[in-house]
Amino acid sequence: MSQRHVLILGAGPAGLAAARGALEEGARVTLVDEGERLGGQFWRHHEQLTDPRLQHGWSRFVELRGVIAGALESGSASLLQRAAVWRVDAASMRVHALVGMADAPGRRRVDVAADAIVLATGAHDRALPIPGWTLPGVTTAGAAQSLAKRDGVTVGNRTLVAGAGPFLLPVAESIALAGGEVVEVLEASRVRALVRGWGARPWELVSATGKLGELSGYAASLLRGRTPYRTGHGVVRILGGRRVEAAVVARLDHDWRPLPGTEREVECDAVALGHGFVPRIDAALQAGCAVGEAPPGEPRFVLVDSLQRTSADGIFAAGEITGIGGADAALVEGEIAGRAAAGGRSRSLDRAIRLRRRTDAFARRLEDAHGIRDGWRTWLEDDTLICRCESVDTATIVRAAGSASRAMRLATRAGLGACQGRTCGLSVEAICGERLGLDARPVLAPMRIGELAAAAEPGS
Repeated sequence: MSQRHVLILGAGPAGLAAARGALEEGARVTLVDEGERLGGQFWRHHEQLTDPRLQHGWSRFVELRGVIAGALESGSASLLQRAAVWRVDAASMRVHALVGMADAPGRRRVDVAADAIVLATGAHDRALPIPGWTLPGVTTAGAAQSLAKRDGVTVGNRTLVAGAGPFLLPVAESIALAGGEVVEVLEASRVRALVRGWGARPWELVSATGKLGELSGYAASLLRGRTPYRTGHGVVRILGGRRVEAAVVARLDHDWRPLPGTEREVECDAVALGHGFVPRIDAALQAGCAVGEAPPGEPRFVLVDSLQRTSADGIFAAGEITGIGGADAALVEGEIAGRAAAGGRSRSLDRAIRLRRRTDAFARRLEDAHGIRDGWRTWLEDDTLICRCESVDTATIVRAAGSASRAMRLATRAGLGACQGRTCGLSVEAICGERLGLDARPVLAPMRIGELAAAAEPGS
């Protein structure tokens, strides 16, 4: 029997775990990632620049990195970094990529065929549009954490962290450890929603003792910095001229509508917004993988079975594109996908499948406790920009709502800019109240016309 070749897209927790699992099952692995270093969005630390306390789960990363390094040395694995994948052809089980600096001339074209493909493309931050969110000094929560982890710097001197979900806590800690002041942490969900989400079926959290330890560490960090943590609060307007000068904060009801008379100004020079994550399902859609249904404004996820197999033959998916569950869930799903893609049926695979049941329960609680509520749309003003690439405001989208999908996009240009709807797509759909297909993008990465033309030449 010939050695199976498993190709993995993404070198974050899910991708690295998939690579290790496939290697342990005897497969040959090709790991493809758009970044310069292994680790993805979660492990983006710079070991020489950042505080070791910012390196969450670092020992696991070091272990996985060592496995990859050993496999590269032995020849059982190959690694493509700075690789912009622009096509995933499920019919031929081939991936097409351009290797080099993003949008630079002379990028090297690479085509790789495999017996199985694991999609571990992760997710990006979601920040709900707010009046003033385009001011300099406003970032996503993930960007604020990335600057702290990777470069040891902060967006501003006094940062307000706001949004929904437990991710706000490590973001606040990262900013503080990098030398910034966190003036407040605002969680949009109210106490009742948090208790309902996290308090139900407490026996399911028995295996999450590590998470509880993390939570206590973040709480201690807030106490040391005397940082208020307020539930049922959110930023509803950001103020400033040339950059952020203050933010308007209000108490929110259960549906995240601001309660009249509760608004107050908080002085700050930076705002970090994080309202969950959006899965990067572009490659999965191009490969023909089925995705689940979801109401307008909510993300869709790739459907998989117990072995992380998608609806497309030979294509597996793991990590945030199958459901937002954090690094622990991504590691488990990656191991299952890698081992299954390699054709393995070892005890390690069975053990990982059992462990995934626990991480699945944790992921469900995230949505129950911190899921986005419809009331956020009441924060918007007519001139609030929704599509930043094409400068499309709320009023323009509201006027076009009800038009056919293509007509709406052509009339407003929402979702047709450089990010191709990755930032605004869900918000536009939430305002329109219908699915507009803004997540069905055929081109996965920006390409020069000459590069695309060269790829289409006969025999190329």
